[in-house]
Order: sequence, then C-alpha cells, then structure tokens
Amino acid sequence: MSVVGFDVGFQSCYVAVARAGGIETVANEYSDRCTPSFVSFGPRNRSIGAAAKSQVVTNCKNTVQGFKRFHGRAFSDPYVQAAKSSLVFDLAQMPTGTTGIKVMYMEEEKVFSIEQVTAMLLTKLKETAEAALKKPVADCVISVPSFFTDAERRSVMDAAQIAGLNCLRLMNDTTAVALAYGIYKQDLPAPEEKPRTVVFVDVGHAGYQVSVCAFNKGKLKVLGSAFDPELGGKDFDEVLVKYFCEEFAQKYKLDVRSKPRALVRLYQECEKLKKLMSANSSDLPLNIECFMNDIDVSGTLNRLFEEFCAELLAKVEAPLRSIMEQTRLKKEDIYAVEIMGGASRTPAIKDRISKFFGKELSTTLNADEAVARGCALQCAILSPAFKVREFSITEVVPYPISLKWTSAADEGVSDCEVFPKNHAAPFSKVLTFYRREPFSLEAYYNNPKELPYPDPTIGQFTIQKVVPQPSGESSKVKVKVRVNVHGVFSVSSASLVEVVKSAEGEEPMEMDTPAKEDEVKSSLLMAFLMVLSIPSHQGIHLAPLLELGKMIMQDKLEKERNDAKNYVEEYVYEMRDKLQGVLENFVSEADRDSFSLKLEDTENWLYEEGEDQQKQVYIDKLVELKKLGEPIQNRYTEAEERPKALDELVRQIHQYTKVVEAYKDELYDHLDELEMMKVEKQVNETMTWMNNKKNLQSKQSLSQDPVVKAQEIQAKTKELYSACNHIVTIPKPKVEPPREETAAEQNGPVNGQEGSEAQTGIPEKGQAAPETTEAKLPEMDIN
Repeated sequence: MSVVGFDVGFQSCYVAVARAGGIETVANEYSDRCTPSFVSFGPRNRSIGAAAKSQVVTNCKNTVQGFKRFHGRAFSDPYVQAAKSSLVFDLAQMPTGTTGIKVMYMEEEKVFSIEQVTAMLLTKLKETAEAALKKPVADCVISVPSFFTDAERRSVMDAAQIAGLNCLRLMNDTTAVALAYGIYKQDLPAPEEKPRTVVFVDVGHAGYQVSVCAFNKGKLKVLGSAFDPELGGKDFDEVLVKYFCEEFAQKYKLDVRSKPRALVRLYQECEKLKKLMSANSSDLPLNIECFMNDIDVSGTLNRLFEEFCAELLAKVEAPLRSIMEQTRLKKEDIYAVEIMGGASRTPAIKDRISKFFGKELSTTLNADEAVARGCALQCAILSPAFKVREFSITEVVPYPISLKWTSAADEGVSDCEVFPKNHAAPFSKVLTFYRREPFSLEAYYNNPKELPYPDPTIGQFTIQKVVPQPSGESSKVKVKVRVNVHGVFSVSSASLVEVVKSAEGEEPMEMDTPAKEDEVKSSLLMAFLMVLSIPSHQGIHLAPLLELGKMIMQDKLEKERNDAKNYVEEYVYEMRDKLQGVLENFVSEADRDSFSLKLEDTENWLYEEGEDQQKQVYIDKLVELKKLGEPIQNRYTEAEERPKALDELVRQIHQYTKVVEAYKDELYDHLDELEMMKVEKQVNETMTWMNNKKNLQSKQSLSQDPVVKAQEIQAKTKELYSACNHIVTIPKPKVEPPREETAAEQNGPVNGQEGSEAQTGIPEKGQAAPETTEAKLPEMDIN
C-alpha cells in the first residue's frame, strides 16, 4: 500500500513518501525534488513539470501556471476577471459556469477545467512517487492552503479523483508543517501538563498563512489560524516587474506588457533577481539579450527595493496580530516561531516577523519540503501499512459556518451558527427540527468580510419524505451536520423520530435511545441540490477521466515517436564519428564513401520531410542504416574479442598437453591409458583447427569479414573442456599405509582416544593436533 504526501504549490510541488527508513522527499526524472507547477499543451502532446516550464517562453500562450488560485471559482468571479489581464494564457467559461483554461492542443482549441489541469499535474506527481516506490500509488494526502473555502476544497478533491488518487485527507499547509515538527519531538509536555505553543508562519509564492499550535505528547491541537491570500512571493515579483517596465519604457521606449513573450522573460529574470537580493546587499544588475525588437536591455536594483515594497511589507503584521487576538496568547507564551515557504527567505519579511514576536525565528524544518513531509506522515498515520507513533491532530474551522431555513413559526427566515471560527474539526453536530413536510437548509459562511471568496454560500440541502405524526402534530427531525477531515461541510444524515405508545398502551412517550425497540426511526432521503457550480459527485468524473486517459496515451505515443526519431539521429552522428575513428580500418574505401553518403542523406531527410513522421517510419529508417553499419561494427567487435578467445583456447590446449606428456609420471599414473589417448587426440585436433583458422585469418584484411568468430572459438574451447577435463581431473586414489596392530588398538582406547578418533586425527582437549602430509585445499574468496 502506498503512503504518499503531495504538496501542490502555486509555483512548485514536492512529493514525499514513507519507507522503512522514514519519510523521504523523492526526486523527479531530472533528479530534482522540486517539480514546477506548469502544464504545457503542444500540437502533439502535453508537457508537465520541468519540461513544461522550459516552454514558458517559446509556447507562452499554451503553457499554464498559477491555476491553483482558480479552484472552485466561477468565471464571473471578480477575482478571476481581475486576474485575466495579468495572465499570458486565456481563461474561458465552462458550461457549468466555472473557470476554464483555453489552449491549443493537438491543433484544436480546447477548454480544460481547473480540475482537469490540476489532475494532469497530480498525475505527474503520482508517476514520480510510483517511480520512487516501484509500485502503484493510490492513497495519498494532499496539501491545501488553510484559507481554502468549501468550494475550493471540493474542487481539489475532484481533481484528485480525476487523477485516479484516493485522497485520504486534504491537509492544511501549516497543520502539515506542525505535524512534521511535533511527531519527532521526544520532550513534549505530558498530556496533563501545560502544552507547548508554537507559531508556524508559511510565506509561499501566492499566500501568507499563520497558525498557532499546542503540543502535548502524542497530540497536536491547532488553536487558531490567520492568513492573507494576497501576500506572497509573486507580489514582490510584480513590484520588480512594474519597476523595470517603467524603466524600460523611459530608457528604451518599449511597451513590455504588449508582448507576452517579453513579459514572461521579465518575470523569470525578476524572480531570479529577487532570490539574489535575499543573499546580497550590493547593487544587482539585470541584463536580458534580444528582449524586444532585437534590443538588449539592462537595469540595476539595490536595497531601495524594500522602499518600493513598503505597502506589501506593512501587511506582514496584520495576520500575526489577528492570531494573537484569536488565541488570547501573550508573546511570552510562545515557545518558538517556525518559518517556512519560499518567500520566507526575504530578509525584510523575516525581520518584521522576528520583531513582532521579540525572538529569533526558528528554521529547524526544511522551508520547501516540510509540507510534503507532513502530508506523508499523515498518510502513514491513516494507512494500516505503517506502524506510526500515536499522534492525534485537531484542526480548526477557518471561517464561521451557519445554517438558515424558512421557519413557519417565525414567519420568515431563521438561522443558526453551527460552527464558529476556530471550532475543532473534524466534528459532527445533531440539530433537531419540528416539521410536517420536507424542508431545505442552506449552509453559508456568515462573515463574508473575511472570506477571500465572493459567494458565501456553501450549499443547499433538502430533507425529503418528512410527514406529520399520526396525531397531526409536527414530527421531530434530527439532522446531522459535519465538517469532515477535508474541511468540507455537509449534511451527512437526517432521521425522523416518531412518537409511539408504550408497551402497556399508556401515555405516549418519545424514545431517543436507539437501544429501545419501540422507537421507530426511519432514514430520510437527503438531496444535495446546490454545490456552488461544482458538478455533483455522481458519475461526473467519467468523461474527464476518459479524456485524461486519452491524453496520457497520446503523450506516451508521442514520446515513443520522438524516441524512435532520436535513435535515428543518434545513430547517424555516432557512425559518422566512428567511420573517421575506431571503425576506419574495418571498412573499405568504397563502402565508407557509400555509407557516409547514406548517413548524410538520412540527416538531411530528418530535418526536412522526416521532421514529422510516424514512429514506424523512423524504425524502418534505422533498420535500413543498420544493414550497412552493423557488419562494420561487428568486424570491429570481432577484432577486439577474437584475441581474448584465442588466448583462452591456447591456455586450455597447453594445460591438457602437459597432462598428456606427464601422465606416465607418478602424479598421473592412475589415469587410464585409453582415456588419455582420447585426450591427446582431442588436443591435437583442436590445435590443428586453431592453427588452420589463424593462418586463414592472417591473410584477411581488417575490412573483410573474419574467417573465424570469437563465438566459434569459445565453442571450441568449451568442446575441448567437456571432452578432456573430466578425465584429467580424476583424483589419485589414496593408499593407506599398513598399520601395526597393538594390544591397545585391539583391546580399547589409546591415551584416552577412541580408535576411530585416532584415525581421523581429532585431538583431545589439551593435545596437539597430529601432523598431516596432505596438501591444504586452496582458499576461495566468494564475493
């Protein structure tokens, strides 16, 4: 069973897996543990991750990034409309009203949902995990920002389902980091003691999150969370881009934003410059060759950058103040402040956080990989395949959730706050209603001001088949509402409690205890009517799943086609070099000229009509070239291997010849004369064969096919060995010298030794071992 954690970030992703040795962040096919969150669409296939990022300039209109922020959002959402102007790729409206991404794929205009694009990225991460674990991956834990709403979380769950993943839990980024921090701590307070309070600050590329967690032994409780979804590394990039756009407009008269490709290049260079500024205090140059209209541009930036970012830096303290107010903690109550996230390396941000809490920041965790490691740990806890130390996790509800309904008694709409802000999660509550007929409940976030989402509605739930009591009175309906492990709200069940007569037929009574048999509870049909433009979960993933499967197959076919083409190209270059090098003496002048011409024609074909051919065409072309090239290559190989094979055969002949010459000596006088004649005959025949082949081969030039091949010589060596070895290795029989019988041997033991032990030379304790004239067996090292 797989145990995998995915940190799906705005700009980059990390994959962590659980193994016998612990949690490990695994590398992708480029030996890089960071996989860029990019998906690129081409005329024949898709590219995902590092391959897609490399196309962000050359194929900018069809390479998408930063799509994480559009999860669960309608196309009409003001946030989406505002973001459109700064995007290089195009957005479009899906039939369901949600946001889609419009690209050219397979020479056709396609619109993919955000869930589909995220599923493509998750599929890539899944392949990375499978390559590391050497087995299929299904179960996983995926990270999401703590400020994600119900609709956004459902959207990520949809994406995981399309990718064929079983998401055991959607885990908030800061909670994952807290788990990675606390589970290895051996010195946490006991459960009955005052908990250790730690603040976790995550400054990512697109969001800023803070949470306060209380740790006891085997227990993690999130006390509160605060965030600013509009503050991250990308906002500092934007300040740099704006600065250089204005500078280049004045200096070079260039309108950078009018050319998407130039804008993308500027964003890339500004991001590099920002990272350099984190480690340098001197002035830093920015140079881009052939930026626009074949103009080279250059600029310089220094620490005045912090003045440009003053408004952004001023936003750092607000979530910190908010979290302290929510939890009613004092700064001296804080044990440590852990900071992570790519943008946490910015000195100005670190200084402000450190000054706010009045203490040095802690960086005991890997700033980039801690989230993925925490997700993998959570997956290991949830998986039966791993035995993990007991560690309970209590999350919080980020926004207050209320229910409203039409009330007949109040003649209007009634509402009730079900889960206040920072309420423990997962959690279930049972609400009681008195109704005569079906009714609806609408769930919504009751504080829209702090919601980074335009529509506060979560969903509408209809409780059906509600009927009055036989007496005509209202029935009692119990409705169970729940915030689950993913942070998703739902009405999980509803049941009707009927009032019945007691066994004695006396007064009616209401039975609330399930153990009583005279209580009649009938389960009600609960219909999920509205889910904020997110399709219902019943069978809607089939079409996107099939489409994703087709795209994966197309990518595989295109990779095989490109590989076949590359094999032809590699063979052309390889043989061209070898014909002037190691193979020069193994081909005649005429053959070399014709083969070189064929290679040149193939190279020209590859860059002309052979640029875009089917896989089989390249395979046939390679076979055609190898018909000419392999005989030359084989002659070279034979010239390398034949001397080695001959040396081994000569060694065997010499070995058996010596035995034949010496078999009458005392060492070999035990061998049978007829058998030795067979050996002598076999040795002579083999020697004659070898000398004949060597003479013929010496008359051949290197450019001609060999008379004898190494394989034939090896077969002859094996034949000689099979015929002779079992004869010459017959051991000489042992002749026991006659022993004088003594009275001691006839009657009993000698010197305390039994006769049998004396024969085998086993010494008694305290005695020296008898000397032996037998040669020792050779020692053998077995590696």
